[in-house]
Amino acid sequence: MTVSNGRDVVITDSHGRYELPAFDNMTVFVTQPRGYQVPVDEDNVAQFFYHHLPEGSPELRYGGLEPTGALPDEVNFPLARSAETQSPEQHCVIGADVQTYDLEEVEYARNGVFTDLAERTDYAGCGALFAGDVVGDDLSLFTQTRELTGMLNGPARFLPGNHDLDFDSPEREHNFDTFRAQLGPEYYSYDVGKTHVVALNTIEYPTVVPPRKSSYTYGLGEKQLEWLRNDIAQVPDNRLIVLASHSPLLEFYYSDSHRTKQLQEIYAILEGREVIAVSGHTHMSENLREGDLMAGWKDIVGEEGLPFTHLTVGAASGHWYAGRVLEEGYPTAIQRDGTPPGVLTLDIENTEVIERYTVTGGDESAQLALGLNTPTYRDWYAENVAKPRGTAPALEDPLAVTREDLAGTSWLTTNFWMGFTGSTVQVAIDGGKPVEAVRTQQLRGETVNVGAEWSDPVAIQEQFVHGGGLADRTMHLWRLELPADLPAGEHTAEVTATDVHGREYTDSLTFTVTG
Repeated sequence: MTVSNGRDVVITDSHGRYELPAFDNMTVFVTQPRGYQVPVDEDNVAQFFYHHLPEGSPELRYGGLEPTGALPDEVNFPLARSAETQSPEQHCVIGADVQTYDLEEVEYARNGVFTDLAERTDYAGCGALFAGDVVGDDLSLFTQTRELTGMLNGPARFLPGNHDLDFDSPEREHNFDTFRAQLGPEYYSYDVGKTHVVALNTIEYPTVVPPRKSSYTYGLGEKQLEWLRNDIAQVPDNRLIVLASHSPLLEFYYSDSHRTKQLQEIYAILEGREVIAVSGHTHMSENLREGDLMAGWKDIVGEEGLPFTHLTVGAASGHWYAGRVLEEGYPTAIQRDGTPPGVLTLDIENTEVIERYTVTGGDESAQLALGLNTPTYRDWYAENVAKPRGTAPALEDPLAVTREDLAGTSWLTTNFWMGFTGSTVQVAIDGGKPVEAVRTQQLRGETVNVGAEWSDPVAIQEQFVHGGGLADRTMHLWRLELPADLPAGEHTAEVTATDVHGREYTDSLTFTVTG
């Protein structure tokens, strides 16, 4: 097995012994090998590391690390044999942006995502990885938020986000000391089945002096990049690599601005490997596949497009716990691409991966939102888009369209939350022959389409009236132009969405043609 000091990576001998260079403010950690599990604490948080900071953190508001004193002669990591991590079948939960700002939001998280996970038993081997923004700037909430992982039926691991910082740290090397003290290393790796999971810290702070909370950027830093290079060098070629980070390597919504520095070096390190990248941060879901291309990426990936799948995970907090609070005890919190809150699961068999999104309070069968985008809707959008979210009057008769508005200006929309290149959406109206809907973003090198015409009307109507994001763009929306010859009266559309894994999702919408 391998052990690291956060820079160097060494392999233990047959007795589990190793030697590593030591330096102040290092974290030594073991990469959990396949067929073994590291211990967990009372909150199910994985324990696989040792911090070395002899004098402790500088004075920090939220405490940081206590003095560790002199380095011991040996640092050993207990491991237990595990049939669950030996199995080539793994189910890895990725939860992004729990992001609790107060105790009320801790309860929203408890009643929502964590209650759902407590009822599942399929992730006992791989566990749950929470991909940054564990809390919302108030690091005292680490304690209450990590207690929620005591509800899980598998180990919990964390990586840091831009809201998990010690903003009062005098030096960058201590920016995540409280995170480290409460949750674990800033970056690390572990093995389950034939999968090697790499958890990265992609947040660099600050970028300006004096610093502001928003003055962060996305990058690994030279030490972490060296560790990544050394870590991947020890991974056999026949393993799947899951590369997890808080901020996306590249993404659709901010395709011309949000990107990780050293991205070309990261791609070079992973060249020829079977890789899938997962991230959070943007509070939306994106399922970007090999070969996808947006105009803002061309300087990084060229005309060939993405080298492997990049998944942005819908946030556990959704749109920061905004919107109507449901009777189950959590808000609707519809996100900026129309996706409800939830968690992603990577279902892995050997090195084959199928992604699965579970909406909070629901199951995998709920994957679609169907609506009508009409001139009446777009006029209502224009009148209310500048108002504070949650203050607009409801759109009257959102599922009605006039005969006059049918011809070329009204669409039936399908937001297929995990839809991606190669997915299809077919619509059968009134039992007729299915017709293929058109995806609003082809991801063939174009720019992002933004505005009412490209929005998800179902999400927008919830957001404008009750609060949430602004679903004015998405990479997973399909539209079907309504036939101009539909007679007045009630009509039913049956929608079938199919992904490249062969999974079909169906839903129906009843609407009315007036006049």
